[in-house]
Amino acid sequence: MPSRLDVIINARSGTSDKEAARSLLANLFATHGIEAHISLARSGEEIVKLARHSIRGDAQTIVAGGGDGTINAIASLVAGTNKTLGVLPLGTLNHFAKDLRIPLDLAGAAQTIIAGHAVMIDVGEVNERIFVNNSSLGLYPHIVHHRDTVQRLGHGKWPAFVWAAWAVLRRYPFLDVRLISSGKELKTRTPFVFIGNNRYEMESFNVGRRARLDAGELSLYVTHRTDRLGLLRLALRALFKRLRRSEDFMATTLSEVWIETRHRRMRVAMDGEVAVLETPLHYRVRAGALRVVVPEESTTGIA
Repeated sequence: MPSRLDVIINARSGTSDKEAARSLLANLFATHGIEAHISLARSGEEIVKLARHSIRGDAQTIVAGGGDGTINAIASLVAGTNKTLGVLPLGTLNHFAKDLRIPLDLAGAAQTIIAGHAVMIDVGEVNERIFVNNSSLGLYPHIVHHRDTVQRLGHGKWPAFVWAAWAVLRRYPFLDVRLISSGKELKTRTPFVFIGNNRYEMESFNVGRRARLDAGELSLYVTHRTDRLGLLRLALRALFKRLRRSEDFMATTLSEVWIETRHRRMRVAMDGEVAVLETPLHYRVRAGALRVVVPEESTTGIA
């Protein structure tokens, strides 16, 4: 059980009442004799500032409260240090928490942190930028960029996402990419490249889930010259567990890959957030770089 915690909550993530969450957490941690410093961050910059202060502080466990973007921001600073990451899934989708089998209710997640069962997991890295879930090129970064633009005009997150997806899919941009790994090279024209921190399930109703986060590998998924109708066919193949038989879809695992394009700079999605990075893009796995608190009975292959 930790004696002291630094808790950083993204006040803008999800839809729950963050003041009520702070009060519940303060009472719960105090009941167990844990000194918890709980901060509500109003911006991404404030999240990073608070996390950097915590890294220099005495608390061994730094708790991230929010969605996958918030987890990414704090995990990026915790990775490679002697600190431990705690997770409070207060976002909309909470992919990272789900894959670690962390309870999605606030009290259950807090109890996991109180129990203090920590393990080492991998993180992915692209041009020295960390991701805990996945990174992608092509369609998805363009959709997120358009979604953010529409949101700034006053629209809600999901209506903005639907509108952005429609706008991007109408144009359906392709990437000419050159992938280099372990001395092998692949040139292809594709609507997207997806790189996961460890292996993602890509078939049946478990699409988008990971069985483990400590295998020391990245997963790479690419489609070849697939049009809109082809994407629909791939989705149906995934549903009926026939995706890997498709000649238009490539799936593999690796520890490192370079991605070259004709663009000097390009949008890259990392855990749902988009940044513009210089090319070539260098992806690698950092095995066992992040210590994180998980349920002791976790079945992710890491407990």
